[in-house]
Amino acid sequence: MTKRRILPLGLAVAVVAVAAATLGGTGSAAPEATTIRAGLVSDVGRFNDKSFNQSALEGLNRAKRVLKVQTRAVESRAASEYVPNLASLTRAGYNISISVGFLLAEGTNTVARQFPNARMAIIDYSVKAPPFTDASKSVSTPRNVRGLTFNTNENSYMIGCLAALMARRAGNRTISAVGGLDIPTVSIFIAGYRAGARRCVPGTNVLIGFSQDFVAQDKCKEIALNQIAQGSRVVFQVAGGCGLGALDAARQAGRWGIGVDRDQSDLGAHILTSAVKRVDNAVFQTIQAVKNGRYRGGVDAVFNLKNNGVAVGKINRRVPKAFITTMNKLRPQIISGKIKPPKSL
Repeated sequence: MTKRRILPLGLAVAVVAVAAATLGGTGSAAPEATTIRAGLVSDVGRFNDKSFNQSALEGLNRAKRVLKVQTRAVESRAASEYVPNLASLTRAGYNISISVGFLLAEGTNTVARQFPNARMAIIDYSVKAPPFTDASKSVSTPRNVRGLTFNTNENSYMIGCLAALMARRAGNRTISAVGGLDIPTVSIFIAGYRAGARRCVPGTNVLIGFSQDFVAQDKCKEIALNQIAQGSRVVFQVAGGCGLGALDAARQAGRWGIGVDRDQSDLGAHILTSAVKRVDNAVFQTIQAVKNGRYRGGVDAVFNLKNNGVAVGKINRRVPKAFITTMNKLRPQIISGKIKPPKSL
């Protein structure tokens, strides 16, 4: 009789132990003891923009494949959906919810304060800036949001050098850039691009225009066509899906185009190179940090040339090797701090 009483008790203890291991606790080891679920919310550009959102989705899918986590990608069709989409992931118990881009900053801040125990991250935005805090820092940054920021002025500086060399080779010194909105995450690309061009080819004229849009391709195409009419030999797009129109204008006019965010060399033989922002790596590494119990909120993670967070994409085979060598000589000087590409126009 005694043995019959002890056996069920032992089984019960074992079942409780297994349940505890499965559910995890509140300590740092918890992420290793449960299946991690990671969510991603797009901006209105959606995941088929061949740029920023698509790169984020690629990072999420890699995390699913490599880290064996459960994932969910949520597309936002309107700005009014940002808060509901983020809140739905949080209520569903996702271990990390990642917002794709600055357009979601207000929504991310709202949800982070509503659910202080939820882990969140936002791509291409600092949590040391409004709306997460104010200029005087009197408003505390939410401790459950991690900013994923990129020094895209560094790789754009190198690309500006290459663009200027190619323009001079074609007989003039005019290149251009088409941005979406004139905001820090866009202008940082163009500032580096312009400075790098003028370093390698002094006197280079850099035409700059903003479409005030990240979706409508016709708006960016019109700006690019106007720049080409003014002599631009190379068009750099920094406008997400809208920027595809700028690249198409370059193709039609027989000019070079430069892609952004992800390697856009697959768009055609007119693509000179791309200013790659490794959004995919940022998403993957953020999910990996959660899985390994190393997630930390209230701070920014910075991706740059040194840690391969930004890069120069595939370079067109028609580019002279001497030009590539000249461009690549800038890289170690930027990493060492000898060259400091500007972050604003």
